[in-house]
Amino acid sequence: MSIDVNNESGTEVDEQAILDIARYALARMRIHPLSELSVIVVDTDAMEQLHIQWMDLPGPTDVMSFPMDELRPPSKEDDEPPQGLLGDIVLCPEVAARQGAEAPTRHSMDEELQLLTVHGVLHLLGYDHEEPDEKAEMFGLQAAIVDGWRAERGLTGPSPAPTVS
Repeated sequence: MSIDVNNESGTEVDEQAILDIARYALARMRIHPLSELSVIVVDTDAMEQLHIQWMDLPGPTDVMSFPMDELRPPSKEDDEPPQGLLGDIVLCPEVAARQGAEAPTRHSMDEELQLLTVHGVLHLLGYDHEEPDEKAEMFGLQAAIVDGWRAERGLTGPSPAPTVS
């Protein structure tokens, strides 16, 4: 799996954890190991510009996903997982820090960025949360991936609750 993490935010983040959880999520979703993903970490000004440009919404947001090849997880009947360029995930650590501090299960900025990375991966794979049933599916899968990743690493304490809407 080729995953690039580029921190342009000026904020120190755990880039290795972002890389590891992205790799874990893609493996869990059975995406081909030769697929490519880019994760970019930006400041609030850059995120706000992207949010306005692409969503026509004011202010910075926590995560944005820009799919490229529109890969989807393979069905159980598929022998070969899909391969290609997944796209870009853009994260904003300042928004992540605020969300983590305000979450019911208060957690660190890095824990929020890990959750947001999984959220972004799922968006790249076609998952959405506009409708209640879609939200339940996506957030359930997101929690299972984050919990599985944390368990493999022996991390204790509650997993971050979803703070993305």
